[in-house]
Amino acid sequence: MEFLVEITVELPPQMGDEERARLRAEELERGRELLAAGSIKSIWRVPGGGLRNVGIWSARDATELQALLESLPLHRWLAAEVTPLAEHPLSRTED
Repeated sequence: MEFLVEITVELPPQMGDEERARLRAEELERGRELLAAGSIKSIWRVPGGGLRNVGIWSARDATELQALLESLPLHRWLAAEVTPLAEHPLSRTED
């Protein structure tokens, strides 16, 4: 099953620069793992500042998607808007 996932991260203003840098590096590493595993199909940064992205994620169901999102190092500070996706007739190829 595929999901459109829009993520906004708001780190606490009192978080130190070193902690921010460490968490962002860990987030990037975990994201690469999820991409390699096929859990993240595509991902884009949303322009306009802040830590925002939108992606197509793949999971068996919403419960698995929740576990994947919770595996992100920044999960404590993220808000995710999730939309389940269904196949559109235009996406089918005719043989």
